[in-house]
Amino acid sequence: MDDFLNATGLTGGSIVALLLAVFVIIAIFRGIRIVPQSEKYVVERFGRLHAVLGPGINFTVPFLDRVAHRISILERQLPTASQDAITSDNVLVKVDTSVFYRITEPEKTVYRIRDIDGAIATTVAGIVRSEIGQMELDHVQSNRSELIAKIREQVRAMVDDWGIEVTRAEILDVNLDEATRAAMLQQLNAERARRALVTEAEGKRRAVELQADGQLYAAEQEAKAKRISAEAEAYATQVISGAIQENGLEAIQYQVAIKQVDALTAIGNGPGKQLVVVPATALDSFADAFRMFRKE
Repeated sequence: MDDFLNATGLTGGSIVALLLAVFVIIAIFRGIRIVPQSEKYVVERFGRLHAVLGPGINFTVPFLDRVAHRISILERQLPTASQDAITSDNVLVKVDTSVFYRITEPEKTVYRIRDIDGAIATTVAGIVRSEIGQMELDHVQSNRSELIAKIREQVRAMVDDWGIEVTRAEILDVNLDEATRAAMLQQLNAERARRALVTEAEGKRRAVELQADGQLYAAEQEAKAKRISAEAEAYATQVISGAIQENGLEAIQYQVAIKQVDALTAIGNGPGKQLVVVPATALDSFADAFRMFRKE
């Protein structure tokens, strides 16, 4: 050894200093911990939890602190699970569920639960059976979003002690056995037939109502027309009566002349009428009418 030291030119003090420098360098490297963005490190000191290191550069005590667990904080998806459940109306269904979660507090996850995936799957299965057992089959099918919300809230509350955040809990499908499915299909067909009959009956009733409304409207319009015609005739009669009272016989002769003119006009406009015979009395009536016009 002395010959080696003499050959290298190193003394005992130099070797100690060199070893000390090497130890310090190793200690520095062991004390610096660079944690990736997607992970957290659980550090133990003498076998007990000491700290949780977040992403970035962290410093620990060399040879005393050790990284016991490297936990990914990325969102995870459990494998699709199927479990049987019985509704309140005694129908057996098979429910397919899917759960997404992420670890938010690694110190709880690593020291309170061993198989986190299995624990979550068991919890979800129990909650699904409990919730579906309180609902009828029709309600399960038509209110799936409400059922999912209830399951999600209960799962979140139960896994909070494990340092886990459930981000999504979905019911992918609700399957029925063949016998129940056939019975539901028959019920569905019967319901469709009933709705078709109801729709047809309502259509016929509506058609009758519309026809009655149309007839009523026509009767009202006819009555209105007759009333207007009667009012017009009454007005004309009143006017004629006034003229008779005022002009006497001349007014009556004037009305007779007007009627005769109208009759002759109708005869002249008839088909095949080339020759019109005018009575002498008609000419007298025309003369009387002209005299009345001159008076006016």
